Amino acid sequence: MTIPGFRRDRMRVGDVEVAYASAGAGPPLLLLHGYPQTHLMWRHVAPALARRFTVVAADLRGYGESSKPAGDPDHARYAKRAMADDQVGLMGALGFERFAVVGHDRGARVAHRMALDHPAAVERLGVLDIVPTRHLFENVDQAFAAAYYHWFFLIQPDGLPERMIGADPDWFLREILRRWSAIDGAIEEEAVAAYSAAFADPAAIHASCEDYRAAASIDLEHDRADAGRLLECPTLVLWGARGAMGRLYDVGEIWRAYAADVTAATVPAGHFVAEEDPAGTLAVLEAFLP
Repeated sequence: MTIPGFRRDRMRVGDVEVAYASAGAGPPLLLLHGYPQTHLMWRHVAPALARRFTVVAADLRGYGESSKPAGDPDHARYAKRAMADDQVGLMGALGFERFAVVGHDRGARVAHRMALDHPAAVERLGVLDIVPTRHLFENVDQAFAAAYYHWFFLIQPDGLPERMIGADPDWFLREILRRWSAIDGAIEEEAVAAYSAAFADPAAIHASCEDYRAAASIDLEHDRADAGRLLECPTLVLWGARGAMGRLYDVGEIWRAYAADVTAATVPAGHFVAEEDPAGTLAVLEAFLP
Protein backbone atom coordinates (compact mmCIF):
# COMPACT_ATOMS: atom_id res chain seq x y z
CA MET A 1 0.00 0.00 0.00
CA THR A 2 1.30 3.45 -0.89
CA ILE A 3 0.16 7.05 -0.58
CA PRO A 4 -1.50 7.90 -3.92
CA GLY A 5 0.88 9.78 -6.21
CA PHE A 6 3.89 9.41 -3.91
CA ARG A 7 7.23 7.80 -4.75
CA ARG A 8 8.83 5.56 -2.12
CA ASP A 9 12.59 5.54 -1.49
CA ARG A 10 15.24 5.04 1.19
CA MET A 11 18.12 7.25 2.30
CA ARG A 12 21.20 6.35 4.33
CA VAL A 13 21.50 8.84 7.20
CA GLY A 14 24.35 8.16 9.59
CA ASP A 15 24.01 4.61 10.90
CA VAL A 16 20.43 4.02 9.70
CA GLU A 17 18.39 3.97 6.53
CA VAL A 18 15.25 6.10 6.57
CA ALA A 19 12.35 5.03 4.37
CA TYR A 20 10.13 7.77 3.02
CA ALA A 21 7.58 8.70 0.38
CA SER A 22 7.59 12.03 -1.41
CA ALA A 23 5.62 14.09 -3.90
CA GLY A 24 4.84 17.65 -4.87
CA ALA A 25 6.67 20.90 -5.38
CA GLY A 26 6.99 24.05 -3.33
CA PRO A 27 8.13 24.66 0.26
CA PRO A 28 9.34 21.50 2.02
CA LEU A 29 7.08 19.79 4.56
CA LEU A 30 8.09 16.76 6.64
CA LEU A 31 5.34 14.49 8.00
CA LEU A 32 6.07 12.08 10.87
CA HIS A 33 3.78 9.27 12.02
CA GLY A 34 3.00 7.81 15.42
CA TYR A 35 2.65 4.45 17.20
CA PRO A 36 1.96 1.77 16.05
CA GLN A 37 1.80 3.05 12.48
CA THR A 38 3.95 4.15 9.53
CA HIS A 39 4.04 7.06 7.10
CA LEU A 40 0.88 5.61 5.53
CA MET A 41 -1.17 7.35 8.22
CA TRP A 42 -0.89 10.51 6.08
CA ARG A 43 -2.47 8.90 2.99
CA HIS A 44 -5.68 10.96 3.19
CA VAL A 45 -4.07 14.38 3.66
CA ALA A 46 -0.63 14.16 2.02
CA PRO A 47 -1.82 14.20 -1.63
CA ALA A 48 -3.71 17.45 -1.05
CA LEU A 49 -0.75 18.98 0.76
CA ALA A 50 1.49 17.99 -2.16
CA ARG A 51 -0.39 20.47 -4.35
CA ARG A 52 1.30 23.27 -2.39
CA PHE A 53 4.34 21.66 -0.79
CA THR A 54 7.15 19.23 -1.41
CA VAL A 55 5.89 16.62 1.02
CA VAL A 56 8.20 14.04 2.61
CA ALA A 57 6.37 11.42 4.70
CA ALA A 58 8.99 9.36 6.52
CA ASP A 59 9.11 6.23 8.65
CA LEU A 60 10.76 6.86 12.01
CA ARG A 61 13.71 4.67 12.90
CA GLY A 62 12.32 1.44 14.30
CA TYR A 63 9.09 1.66 12.31
CA GLY A 64 7.86 0.74 8.86
CA GLU A 65 10.68 0.15 6.40
CA SER A 66 13.29 2.23 8.23
CA SER A 67 16.22 0.60 10.04
CA LYS A 68 15.55 -1.04 13.39
CA PRO A 69 18.77 -1.07 15.41
CA ALA A 70 18.86 -3.11 18.59
CA GLY A 71 18.33 -1.18 21.78
CA ASP A 72 21.18 -0.18 24.06
CA PRO A 73 21.33 0.04 27.88
CA ASP A 74 20.55 3.76 28.09
CA HIS A 75 18.07 3.62 25.16
CA ALA A 76 19.98 6.39 23.37
CA ARG A 77 19.46 4.76 19.97
CA TYR A 78 15.76 5.52 20.33
CA ALA A 79 16.06 8.87 22.04
CA LYS A 80 13.92 11.48 20.35
CA ARG A 81 17.18 13.37 19.80
CA ALA A 82 18.54 10.51 17.68
CA MET A 83 15.25 10.08 15.85
CA ALA A 84 15.07 13.82 15.15
CA ASP A 85 18.65 13.81 13.88
CA ASP A 86 17.69 11.08 11.39
CA GLN A 87 14.92 13.19 9.94
CA VAL A 88 16.94 16.41 9.79
CA GLY A 89 19.64 14.43 8.02
CA LEU A 90 17.10 13.05 5.56
CA MET A 91 15.75 16.50 4.74
CA GLY A 92 19.26 17.88 4.37
CA ALA A 93 20.21 15.07 2.00
CA LEU A 94 17.13 15.91 -0.06
CA GLY A 95 18.29 19.53 -0.27
CA PHE A 96 16.09 21.05 2.42
CA GLU A 97 17.98 22.85 5.17
CA ARG A 98 14.86 24.57 6.53
CA PHE A 99 11.35 23.13 6.47
CA ALA A 100 8.04 22.75 8.24
CA VAL A 101 7.40 19.57 10.21
CA VAL A 102 4.13 18.05 11.39
CA GLY A 103 4.13 15.00 13.62
CA HIS A 104 1.46 12.81 15.14
CA ASP A 105 1.87 10.94 18.43
CA ARG A 106 5.48 9.63 18.62
CA GLY A 107 6.29 11.63 15.52
CA ALA A 108 5.10 14.77 17.30
CA ARG A 109 7.49 14.03 20.17
CA VAL A 110 10.31 13.64 17.66
CA ALA A 111 9.26 16.90 16.02
CA HIS A 112 9.18 18.69 19.40
CA ARG A 113 12.75 17.59 20.12
CA MET A 114 13.74 18.52 16.57
CA ALA A 115 12.52 22.08 17.05
CA LEU A 116 14.54 22.36 20.27
CA ASP A 117 17.74 20.82 18.90
CA HIS A 118 17.57 22.24 15.36
CA PRO A 119 15.82 25.62 15.56
CA ALA A 120 17.51 26.80 12.37
CA ALA A 121 15.99 23.88 10.47
CA VAL A 122 12.40 24.00 11.74
CA GLU A 123 10.41 26.84 10.22
CA ARG A 124 7.04 25.75 11.60
CA LEU A 125 6.00 22.93 13.90
CA GLY A 126 2.76 20.98 14.12
CA VAL A 127 2.14 18.53 16.97
CA LEU A 128 -0.95 16.32 16.70
CA ASP A 129 -2.71 14.87 19.74
CA ILE A 130 0.01 15.11 22.34
CA VAL A 131 1.08 17.17 25.29
CA PRO A 132 4.81 17.28 26.10
CA THR A 133 6.38 14.12 27.48
CA ARG A 134 7.82 15.88 30.53
CA HIS A 135 4.42 17.29 31.48
CA LEU A 136 2.83 13.85 31.30
CA PHE A 137 5.43 12.05 33.41
CA GLU A 138 5.59 14.83 35.99
CA ASN A 139 1.80 14.96 36.38
CA VAL A 140 0.80 11.29 36.43
CA ASP A 141 -2.60 10.55 37.90
CA GLN A 142 -5.02 7.65 37.76
CA ALA A 143 -6.87 8.98 34.71
CA PHE A 144 -3.68 9.30 32.66
CA ALA A 145 -2.37 5.91 33.82
CA ALA A 146 -5.63 4.24 32.83
CA ALA A 147 -5.87 5.90 29.41
CA TYR A 148 -2.15 5.59 28.61
CA TYR A 149 -1.45 2.25 30.30
CA HIS A 150 0.80 1.32 27.39
CA TRP A 151 3.34 3.97 28.43
CA PHE A 152 4.04 1.91 31.55
CA PHE A 153 3.71 -1.51 29.91
CA LEU A 154 6.04 -0.87 26.99
CA ILE A 155 8.87 0.46 29.17
CA GLN A 156 9.16 -2.78 31.17
CA PRO A 157 12.64 -4.35 30.84
CA ASP A 158 13.97 -7.79 29.95
CA GLY A 159 11.78 -8.40 26.93
CA LEU A 160 8.49 -8.60 28.84
CA PRO A 161 6.36 -6.48 26.47
CA GLU A 162 8.14 -7.85 23.41
CA ARG A 163 7.23 -11.41 24.36
CA MET A 164 3.65 -10.59 25.26
CA ILE A 165 2.97 -8.51 22.15
CA GLY A 166 4.84 -11.02 19.99
CA ALA A 167 2.37 -13.74 20.97
CA ASP A 168 -0.26 -12.06 18.77
CA PRO A 169 0.97 -8.75 17.27
CA ASP A 170 -1.92 -8.47 14.81
CA TRP A 171 -4.50 -8.61 17.62
CA PHE A 172 -2.51 -6.15 19.73
CA LEU A 173 -2.22 -3.61 16.91
CA ARG A 174 -5.90 -3.88 15.97
CA GLU A 175 -6.92 -3.50 19.60
CA ILE A 176 -4.79 -0.36 19.96
CA LEU A 177 -6.39 1.15 16.86
CA ARG A 178 -9.87 0.25 18.12
CA ARG A 179 -9.34 1.61 21.62
CA TRP A 180 -7.82 4.91 20.54
CA SER A 181 -10.28 5.66 17.72
CA ALA A 182 -13.55 7.48 18.33
CA ILE A 183 -15.00 6.68 14.89
CA ASP A 184 -15.52 3.01 14.10
CA GLY A 185 -14.11 1.92 10.75
CA ALA A 186 -12.30 5.19 10.10
CA ILE A 187 -9.08 3.29 9.41
CA GLU A 188 -9.83 1.04 6.45
CA GLU A 189 -8.84 -2.63 6.46
CA GLU A 190 -6.17 -2.22 3.77
CA ALA A 191 -4.35 0.30 5.96
CA VAL A 192 -4.78 -1.80 9.11
CA ALA A 193 -3.33 -4.79 7.29
CA ALA A 194 -0.34 -2.71 6.15
CA TYR A 195 0.28 -1.46 9.68
CA SER A 196 0.00 -5.00 11.02
CA ALA A 197 2.45 -6.41 8.49
CA ALA A 198 5.05 -3.79 9.44
CA PHE A 199 4.45 -4.10 13.18
CA ALA A 200 4.61 -7.92 13.27
CA ASP A 201 8.38 -7.89 12.65
CA PRO A 202 9.99 -8.77 16.04
CA ALA A 203 12.57 -6.06 15.39
CA ALA A 204 9.77 -3.51 15.03
CA ILE A 205 8.11 -4.64 18.26
CA HIS A 206 11.43 -4.32 20.09
CA ALA A 207 12.15 -0.94 18.51
CA SER A 208 8.78 0.48 19.48
CA CYS A 209 9.31 -0.65 23.08
CA GLU A 210 12.73 1.03 23.02
CA ASP A 211 11.04 4.20 21.75
CA TYR A 212 8.88 4.25 24.90
CA ARG A 213 11.76 3.21 27.18
CA ALA A 214 13.72 6.16 25.87
CA ALA A 215 10.77 8.45 26.59
CA ALA A 216 10.81 7.40 30.24
CA SER A 217 14.57 7.81 30.65
CA ILE A 218 16.98 9.61 28.34
CA ASP A 219 14.28 11.75 26.73
CA LEU A 220 13.25 13.02 30.15
CA GLU A 221 16.87 13.95 30.87
CA HIS A 222 16.98 15.97 27.66
CA ASP A 223 13.57 17.54 28.32
CA ARG A 224 14.46 18.53 31.88
CA ALA A 225 17.69 20.11 30.65
CA ASP A 226 15.51 22.31 28.41
CA ALA A 227 12.92 23.11 31.09
CA GLY A 228 11.72 26.70 30.75
CA ARG A 229 13.00 27.08 27.21
CA LEU A 230 10.23 28.07 24.81
CA LEU A 231 10.04 26.90 21.22
CA GLU A 232 10.73 29.85 18.95
CA CYS A 233 8.91 28.73 15.80
CA PRO A 234 5.15 29.08 15.21
CA THR A 235 3.59 25.95 16.70
CA LEU A 236 0.30 24.33 15.79
CA VAL A 237 -1.28 22.19 18.50
CA LEU A 238 -4.10 20.03 17.10
CA TRP A 239 -5.92 17.32 19.01
CA GLY A 240 -8.94 15.07 18.81
CA ALA A 241 -11.79 16.46 20.91
CA ARG A 242 -13.16 12.93 21.40
CA GLY A 243 -9.87 11.37 22.47
CA ALA A 244 -8.03 11.05 25.78
CA MET A 245 -5.96 14.20 25.29
CA GLY A 246 -9.04 16.31 24.80
CA ARG A 247 -10.78 14.63 27.72
CA LEU A 248 -7.92 14.85 30.22
CA TYR A 249 -6.05 18.06 29.42
CA ASP A 250 -6.32 21.69 28.43
CA VAL A 251 -3.97 20.85 25.58
CA GLY A 252 -3.48 24.33 24.13
CA GLU A 253 -2.85 25.92 27.52
CA ILE A 254 -0.26 23.30 28.46
CA TRP A 255 1.64 23.92 25.23
CA ARG A 256 1.77 27.68 25.93
CA ALA A 257 4.25 26.87 28.70
CA TYR A 258 6.50 25.21 26.08
CA ALA A 259 6.14 27.41 22.97
CA ALA A 260 6.05 31.16 22.44
CA ASP A 261 3.63 31.19 19.50
CA VAL A 262 0.84 28.60 19.77
CA THR A 263 -2.13 28.07 17.47
CA ALA A 264 -4.57 25.63 19.10
CA ALA A 265 -7.27 23.69 17.24
CA THR A 266 -9.41 20.59 17.62
CA VAL A 267 -11.26 18.24 15.30
CA PRO A 268 -14.15 15.94 16.28
CA ALA A 269 -12.07 12.76 16.33
CA GLY A 270 -10.24 10.41 18.62
CA HIS A 271 -6.48 9.97 18.65
CA PHE A 272 -5.99 9.25 14.94
CA VAL A 273 -7.03 12.70 13.75
CA ALA A 274 -5.61 12.48 10.21
CA GLU A 275 -7.53 9.27 9.55
CA GLU A 276 -10.69 9.87 11.56
CA ASP A 277 -11.23 13.42 10.27
CA PRO A 278 -8.92 13.95 7.29
CA ALA A 279 -10.90 16.89 5.91
CA GLY A 280 -10.86 18.72 9.23
CA THR A 281 -7.20 17.94 9.83
CA LEU A 282 -6.28 19.11 6.33
CA ALA A 283 -8.20 22.38 6.77
CA VAL A 284 -6.33 23.14 9.99
CA LEU A 285 -2.95 22.27 8.47
CA GLU A 286 -3.53 24.33 5.34
CA ALA A 287 -4.57 27.36 7.43
CA PHE A 288 -1.42 27.09 9.56
CA LEU A 289 1.23 26.25 7.01
CA PRO A 290 2.72 29.11 4.94
